[in-house]
Amino acid sequence: MKSYLIYKPGSPEELKLEEIPTPKAEIGKILIQIKAFGLNRSEYFTRLGHSPNVRFPRVLGIECVGLVQESKEPEFPSGTKVAAFMGGMGREFNGSYAEYTLVPKSCVKKIESNLPWEKLGAFPEMLQTTHGSLYKALEIERAKTLLIRGGTSSIGLCALAIAKKAGLEVISTTRNPDNIPKLKSLGADHVILEKAEIKNEIKSILPKGVDRVLELIGASTLIDSLHCTREGGITCMTGILGGGWVLEQFAPMESIPNSVKLTIYSGGSNDISDAKLNSYIRLYERGELQIELGKVYAFSDLVQAHHDMDNNKAGGKQVVMI
Repeated sequence: MKSYLIYKPGSPEELKLEEIPTPKAEIGKILIQIKAFGLNRSEYFTRLGHSPNVRFPRVLGIECVGLVQESKEPEFPSGTKVAAFMGGMGREFNGSYAEYTLVPKSCVKKIESNLPWEKLGAFPEMLQTTHGSLYKALEIERAKTLLIRGGTSSIGLCALAIAKKAGLEVISTTRNPDNIPKLKSLGADHVILEKAEIKNEIKSILPKGVDRVLELIGASTLIDSLHCTREGGITCMTGILGGGWVLEQFAPMESIPNSVKLTIYSGGSNDISDAKLNSYIRLYERGELQIELGKVYAFSDLVQAHHDMDNNKAGGKQVVMI
């Protein structure tokens, strides 16, 4: 099968298109013929060598959609339409930058949709991460207001759509003033230009602060996000769009406002059921969930897709077609 292997960290050119043996199905593992896969910032960080547990050479890719090619598991007969994501894909074992992938059945969800592959390819990891962040980490069912930092990222746009569907008032941030009309057209009640500190602007809209903050930029804005949160509220760090994992100086008694809760979300496929995943897809099909999709690439253009991700030219969730 054709696949992209990476032998050492570096630029997108380190992704080498090669022929390697096609895996065979095993007990507990499903062989999937990949039709499409989404790109993720975690793959960018792995490509740069920032995922310490990943050993090279490796086929990257933490998600895909496609058809069961071969299976020894009766619940996944050949031809079943599926999504597969997380669970070690592209990290502990070879992932989705290939024509086929062999994954544990715990990573696999059945898909009940006739949407084209290029659209289905955008959903698995994006919906899982957004759902887990909003409902498992942030408990938005108990909230009325939400701040999304990094609002034009694929997760940020998906979170906006799901939060508005849940009835929340949403504030989104963007670094680019040109994105303000787009965010408002997608449902954002307020849009703030992103900078290192926005707590005063948040307090001018909501004097006590927001109920919940979805932090997608990372450590560089995390402390400010905590100070945007009302007493008793929750801040969840899910993303590192700004490139920072670590707070160099962190004094909890000073950095965390009184009674504000700090959590993270880095869950996996078990955090969203087949039924919930398909329910979101059905909402999208009916036009009741507006999710911004980005550029679609041919498999041969994967290196260019990574260049676009490096340069923040995605414009939504990037998808690669096999």
